[in-house]
Amino acid sequence: MPNANTPRTIRIGLAGLGNVGAGVFKNVAKNRDLILQRTGANLEITKVAVRNLGKPRDVEVPAAMLTDDWRAIIADADVQVVVELIGGTTEAFDLVSTALRAKKIVVTGNKALLAERGQELFALAEECRVPIYFEAAVAGGIPIIQVLQEGLVANHIRSIHGIINGTCNYILTRMAQAGLSYSDALQEAQDKGYAEADPTLDVSGWDAAHKAIILASLSYGFWIKAEDVHVEGIDRVSIADIRFAERLGYGVKLLSVIRADDQGRVEVRTQPTLLPSSHVLASVNGAFNAIVVNGDIVGETLFYGRGAGQDPTSSSVISDLCEAAATIIYGARHTGFVPHGLYGKSKPIDDTESRYFLRLTVDDVPGVLGQITTALGARGIGISSVIQPEDLESESATTSLVLMIHDAKLGDMKAAMGAIARLSCVREHPVWMRVETMTS
Repeated sequence: MPNANTPRTIRIGLAGLGNVGAGVFKNVAKNRDLILQRTGANLEITKVAVRNLGKPRDVEVPAAMLTDDWRAIIADADVQVVVELIGGTTEAFDLVSTALRAKKIVVTGNKALLAERGQELFALAEECRVPIYFEAAVAGGIPIIQVLQEGLVANHIRSIHGIINGTCNYILTRMAQAGLSYSDALQEAQDKGYAEADPTLDVSGWDAAHKAIILASLSYGFWIKAEDVHVEGIDRVSIADIRFAERLGYGVKLLSVIRADDQGRVEVRTQPTLLPSSHVLASVNGAFNAIVVNGDIVGETLFYGRGAGQDPTSSSVISDLCEAAATIIYGARHTGFVPHGLYGKSKPIDDTESRYFLRLTVDDVPGVLGQITTALGARGIGISSVIQPEDLESESATTSLVLMIHDAKLGDMKAAMGAIARLSCVREHPVWMRVETMTS
């Protein structure tokens, strides 16, 4: 076995020098001595690929290290580890697969790439016997990948509940705390740099859903298909919904839920959800992320921190570089994803069950509630409570009804919502969200 006290230089090629890439370059240099003392590895970035050689950078990179062709990184015989931070799924897939075939260890933070094409890439990694490390793909600086792969390896994962998109959490926080409309909160998030100029991937729920697919696949040993995941965004959440939820003792969060039923079928969903105000996840505010993992041995564990940003995400990338260094020095335990046959099937999303919050804008006339309950009852759906908060109503011929729904299958709720939307007494599209009890 190599002597851990003997420094070993690990030469790294970095593809992408955007926000996270610049952080990796800066922080590897900043904490090189600390990393060397802790790991015995001298991390050295020797080549950097960028799209535009003339673009001003936040970090100074020697011109001799720069290239505008990522293939040059992989062709460099001295480069042992390739870091993919270019984003997207097409060119990034070509980069990662080319690196694996060239026997270069890969580090990536590309959640969309892994969610959409991870099965192919991990199969190739296994074929080439070269690992992929991807801690930065989920929850920024929170080391949740390592937790699932190593810390909780002895546990059957009962469930994972996560707030794993900081943009949406910031928007919902500002709506709840400052009374901002969705559009005003989104604009504020963009002004502060928490949301992109085109925020679609975040606010549609798909950024969080990509992360949920990765977590679910690691937890249950088979690759979850995107078409088996239920995804809703936050763009239809209003301040009225948040205020009604507060009166009922809940907060509203974009929540990703992953769990297996007693038949081993795995449910994965991301959507606006009512959480009990007393639960710790309901108090996670701003751009922070938090993940609750429930294991059959360890019980409930909580992981909290910044889910995005240059330094938190680069911390996870550098952690993976240290893992890559350990692999080069001591050998790898696995190539990044370990399949097994204990689960292996997604639960049809329409079969998933939950309580629901339902808000309707209806004509303020007798008989309306009867029509609503008939539409729900025809699908076997029961109502646990009905609220008509008069002090939040406008002076018009319509009124709001807020109903809390007993456990119902998603497919039945969809059918009932379609029927209710067609009622002549219903003036706006029904707003409905899942209610998470956080009991498992």
